[in-house]
Amino acid sequence: MTKEQHFASFSEFYPYYLAEHQHPVCRRLHFIGSALVISLLLLCLVTQTWMLLWLVPLAGYGFAWLGHFKFEHNKPATFRYPLYSLMGDWVMFKDILQGKISLSTTDSKDQQ
Repeated sequence: MTKEQHFASFSEFYPYYLAEHQHPVCRRLHFIGSALVISLLLLCLVTQTWMLLWLVPLAGYGFAWLGHFKFEHNKPATFRYPLYSLMGDWVMFKDILQGKISLSTTDSKDQQ
């Protein structure tokens, strides 16, 4: 995409976000990264090992960006829409957990 799009709300942005995450491996890597973020945060809380917090962005963005550059072949939405993209990560994570979005295909259940 060469022209910057402007979104009036997150609900306008989310269909765009999903379109940027169509490859099943990209979605899986996002899911793994988000699950690792939650796990690391819980581990830090339980063990009070705050030095592990530096791993949080590495896990979250590392897996997601690998999915974009290696499989999706696009630039992460984080570069253009950082807040909406972060929100999209967690909404997509929730939608995957609820079965609204598939990790194995790009069609059927995906919401718009």
